[in-house]
Amino acid sequence: MGNREERDSMLGFTNESMLTIVQVLESALEKSTRVSLEVLDPDPYNGLYAGTMVTVKDTQYCYRSLRSWLDLAQQLGCRMLTPLKISDTTILLHFQKLQTDSFHQENPIDKSEKYGSDSSFSAINKNEEPAFLLAYMQALNIAKLSTRKSVLNLGINRGDEFALIEELLPKEDFENIRFVGIDHAQSAITAAQNRFSQSNLHFYSHDINQLDTLNLGKFDLIISIGTLQSPGINYKPFLMELVKKHLNDKGALILGFPNSRWIDGEMVYGAKMRNYRESDMSLVLSDIDFAKRYLQQKKFTVRISGKEYLFLTAVKG
Repeated sequence: MGNREERDSMLGFTNESMLTIVQVLESALEKSTRVSLEVLDPDPYNGLYAGTMVTVKDTQYCYRSLRSWLDLAQQLGCRMLTPLKISDTTILLHFQKLQTDSFHQENPIDKSEKYGSDSSFSAINKNEEPAFLLAYMQALNIAKLSTRKSVLNLGINRGDEFALIEELLPKEDFENIRFVGIDHAQSAITAAQNRFSQSNLHFYSHDINQLDTLNLGKFDLIISIGTLQSPGINYKPFLMELVKKHLNDKGALILGFPNSRWIDGEMVYGAKMRNYRESDMSLVLSDIDFAKRYLQQKKFTVRISGKEYLFLTAVKG
């Protein structure tokens, strides 16, 4: 703990511009693992817009909401610790640099177990992140979940998406739907099988490139979150075959495109491209655009929502 304190840096801001603050913080974070900021307490001034000048006891402050400081911390690769009120006027914020290691960098010998139960990915519960939860719930609502009798999830892992559906639906309605989940990681499928005891849920450890060999028939709703962007999948032809062979005529499709990374316990906004330091949405937007145009040609109504996870929801009929 002593070493951590030695690396802290203390700063104070009153009426400086956000550009100045960013430049000062970037410099400080090159030397310290944590930076402390004394800034105006925003609570008495809620409703003002960022940049509004406030004079308190002959000192001029530039107002910014707590949301602004949270966004700044994330943009600088930090988490913001719980603010402390240190005077009648100011609060103390702590920006702590995130560790750079994440499951995205893991390279197991058995490639199919990259997202298995022993991976860092297994510690992630997307349903507990509001940015994912609310966007996924909106997609399920657009897809008319309550009217669907069969659901296929590609890349189910331990079954979080099915667990949320179980929470949303009455018990009888949930048990009247045929659920099928497929994942390449056998350990993840085993975890999903142990999680759900109902006879209407079926899980397969299988390469989704060979989906036809399972002879599963067609489904009313197909869900795939982050899986179709995997390196081993030829996205465009796979998507077209998926719709043609495995989706019912009046079915719905939910595709989730991660616009975030999981780092040091945090879901960090911004898709990351190999060899780029900054986030870049080029590939994500390209994949969404292709799916949107293709599905609209097939007479689907398409909606796009979300932020850290972008959801394309397509409904036919």
